[in-house]
Amino acid sequence: MATREKRLAQFDGNGAPPPNQPVEVLCEDHSGTYQLPFACRWIDGQWRNDRTGGMVEATVVGWRLPRARPENAADRA
Repeated sequence: MATREKRLAQFDGNGAPPPNQPVEVLCEDHSGTYQLPFACRWIDGQWRNDRTGGMVEATVVGWRLPRARPENAADRA
């Protein structure tokens, strides 16, 4: 299991994220840290689900620009 510090280092966004750009966020609760399975945007001082616009009801401790996902070999066939 990744340590808190190691996970935080992977979410290296500093300050506010770029306006109008979806980002990946790292959250934390009493059980530890976890990445949300959907992109979020920082809008008017609140984190929001990029797809639904709903407010994120979690403690966001880090963000990063989306990482490229590896291509699935099955998708190329």
